[in-house]
Amino acid sequence: MRSFAAHLAATVVALLPAVILAQESYRMEIALERLQESGGWKEEDPGRVFEQNDRLRFRFRANFGGYLYVLNLGTSGRYALLFPGEETGRRNRIEAGAEYVIPATQGWFRITGPPGHEIVYWLVSPVELGAKYGAAPSDPSPPRSNKPGREPEDLRPRCDDTIFRARGECVDASAGPKKITSLETLPELLADVPENAAGTLFFIRERDRSVISSPEPLTSPVVYEFRIAHN
Repeated sequence: MRSFAAHLAATVVALLPAVILAQESYRMEIALERLQESGGWKEEDPGRVFEQNDRLRFRFRANFGGYLYVLNLGTSGRYALLFPGEETGRRNRIEAGAEYVIPATQGWFRITGPPGHEIVYWLVSPVELGAKYGAAPSDPSPPRSNKPGREPEDLRPRCDDTIFRARGECVDASAGPKKITSLETLPELLADVPENAAGTLFFIRERDRSVISSPEPLTSPVVYEFRIAHN
């Protein structure tokens, strides 16, 4: 007689394709690119440790329509609204399958400030939110949060020795896209997003690109972060 464990394992295996398909049904794709000395742009490992004055940009694409808000918290403690921008006329409607360069103003941002992790907050919503979400922060240098759940702000990037030996690149495993562990750690501009905004998201690597997927249609805003490590 077939054991319960064997039956359960067979059921899980049978359901895996459906689960994977559901997870990939609603997805956001992010590529982090660095400007090369030759003038071209190159996709980089999302965990790469960058250097001062490196110029970076994101490319974003989703397979659904909605509204996108992107806010950067630099290691200097300064906030910068990366999307929407003046170049978009403050319009931040995203269309399914279309690719967007972020920031929307000049197409890149420069790495400056003390060594550490830039925290880029991504808020994606199926409906347009209040005007405050699309406005630049009024305080150019608000204090950084020290609430529980936040990593120490002076945490310096660390190279993964295994990756460094294999590829010769300094990669920090703590960088890249992450789930928000607590909405209490969000900057004031995002502090009143719905309580389930950190909901069920899956983070997948496809080569150097990051895929954030949801097993269900987005019926309310979701928020996550992308950490950029730099010296």
